[in-house]
Amino acid sequence: MVEAQPPRQVELKDLAPAEPSPSGNTPPDGATEKRRGLLRVLLGAPKNPLDPRIFHQVSLVAFLAWVGLGADGLSSACYGPEEAFLALGQDQFLAPFLALATALTVFVISASYSQIIELFPSGGGGYLVASKLLGARAGVVSGSALVVDYVLTIAISVASGADAIFSFLPLHYLHWKLLTEVVVIGLLIVLNLRGVKESVALLLPIFIGFIITHAIFITYAVWLHAGTIPTIAVNTLAETAAGVREQGFLFTMMLFLHAYSMGAGTYTGIEAVSNGLPILREPKVQTGKKTMLYMATSLAFTAGGILFAYLLVGVEHRPGQTLNAALIAQLVGDWHVGGVHLGPGFLLVTLLCEGALLIVAAQTGFLDGPRVLASMAVDSWVPHRFYQLSDRLVTKNGTLLMGAAALAILLYTEGQVRLLIVLYSINVFVTFTLSQLGMCIHWWRARDPEQRWKRRLAINGLGLTLTSAILLVTLSLKFEEGGWVTVVITSTLIATCMWIRRHYGRTSQYLNRLDTILTAVPVVPGARPVPACDRTAPTAVVLVTDYNGMGIHSFLAIPRLFGEHVKQFLFVTVGVIDSSRFKGIDEIDHLKKSSEEFLRRYVQFTNAQGLWADYRYALGTDTIESLVQLCQQVAKEFPRAVFCAGKLVFSEETFLTRLLHNQAAATLQRRLQFAGLQMIVLPIRAL
Repeated sequence: MVEAQPPRQVELKDLAPAEPSPSGNTPPDGATEKRRGLLRVLLGAPKNPLDPRIFHQVSLVAFLAWVGLGADGLSSACYGPEEAFLALGQDQFLAPFLALATALTVFVISASYSQIIELFPSGGGGYLVASKLLGARAGVVSGSALVVDYVLTIAISVASGADAIFSFLPLHYLHWKLLTEVVVIGLLIVLNLRGVKESVALLLPIFIGFIITHAIFITYAVWLHAGTIPTIAVNTLAETAAGVREQGFLFTMMLFLHAYSMGAGTYTGIEAVSNGLPILREPKVQTGKKTMLYMATSLAFTAGGILFAYLLVGVEHRPGQTLNAALIAQLVGDWHVGGVHLGPGFLLVTLLCEGALLIVAAQTGFLDGPRVLASMAVDSWVPHRFYQLSDRLVTKNGTLLMGAAALAILLYTEGQVRLLIVLYSINVFVTFTLSQLGMCIHWWRARDPEQRWKRRLAINGLGLTLTSAILLVTLSLKFEEGGWVTVVITSTLIATCMWIRRHYGRTSQYLNRLDTILTAVPVVPGARPVPACDRTAPTAVVLVTDYNGMGIHSFLAIPRLFGEHVKQFLFVTVGVIDSSRFKGIDEIDHLKKSSEEFLRRYVQFTNAQGLWADYRYALGTDTIESLVQLCQQVAKEFPRAVFCAGKLVFSEETFLTRLLHNQAAATLQRRLQFAGLQMIVLPIRAL
């Protein structure tokens, strides 16, 4: 009679908690459980990545994606148009052209990124486009520029929002502003650790309030001055012609380009949708393109409308007040309904919405920054831990890094928005330009099979022209003012990424040699008889990650340590659901199949030596936690089990080697020891 086999995939949710250690040590369930309870209150209960409905539950429809990913772009209407209009100086007759150019640029960049969404439906945005179409080095430049830009997005958004809100408070409250900004970033970190959808839903009312109030005053400005629009159009053409005659076409064009480039911050955030595709509802491409349309329409209307409204109303700069505040005050200052003075109330609500939306815009940095880091981690440009997911199915390490870096910059600049603006809006155009260049090269290469390649090339070609021109002008204007700091920070990050990749490459070369030697050992099925399983006999449980040289090296080391004392082997693994896997139920099924496939190879290899072997596996987001629970389950089946895991050992152990290579074996050994289980770490020399 054949003994019934237990299920080889273990459902971790059914596992019992750790039992007291026979040696008298007990799991640290006092302080640890209190910490876990506090984290559950702050971050919420874990989500089950194996639930087929989970992808639908955590993904964003186009409307919510517009809120979460479009806030950065839309909030730039609070400062981008103002910078551009003030740069015109006395030549405000160019404002209509500037408004049209702003709206056109938004639609051109959005259209080009819609093509990126079609070509790269798995997400990745500018980093993936540059990596795939221009090469790895262009990719790391684009990725590093995006990461720095998203950190600055968080810092400047929170600082600008705080400035707007504190402008309504008495001056003696200003010393609390920086502390408030720090607290806001801390709250955003907690919100994003809870989950993407939860953080977006909480910020929805602010976004809707901004849209409604700005649509009202822009429409009202155009309606109120509709009769003067023909006159303004005639005067604009006449004054432009006079300016060209008096100052020359080149001077007039340079003046226009200067103002145009000063409003470059208006276009930041447009790339967010292509970076955030993994969090969108299926079908992702259609959802992404719809989100891009929402974003482009709202941003073009708001930014272009505000610029045109400045000219219509004849707004002038007032010390201590933004142009938007001056514009709204002039428009609605005398609003009365039934004897009630509504103007000041509307002004207050509108500016509060602006300030709050600027803070909401920081959400884009938290949504897309960690995803860029995750994509770079998959390619070994940054530590691999950045593509791991938490039990809330968010990229926890990336979220914490983005928040910490934003806090550091905020404290360094003391929350001064003017200084942060100098650092801002350079890097995003590096990514814009590389993305457009890569797409142009792609359409040129694909001109034979692609029927509409000329139209597509024209769209990305126009985008390349606009973004590269803005990049050159912005860099030249802002470099000496402090833009060099952004260049230095980004260059340092690029150099660090290259060092990290070189280290991973050297380690990978050694492991590949180990794989080549050990996985080439021939396996002859049935060469030796395999004894029956004895659950009371000593059993070596080998923790593996794949069928590779490290796993075989660990297996071969056990007979050298124990001789013939151990004749039974159990191979255990956890299929890690990380950001590269959490894209759909098909990816999870593929992970199951691949895990079972390589575990069976270990069983066949061991059986060929005349030894009994089997395997167990589980799927999860937290490798250590999942392995602890899985090992506890195995220990119930095999009471005399000894757990073994290989660990890379470097000739010089440094902080960087510990950072780049997880300490899973040592951490797991400590956790299992407190659970009353014995584990041996088998060193494998690397470099």
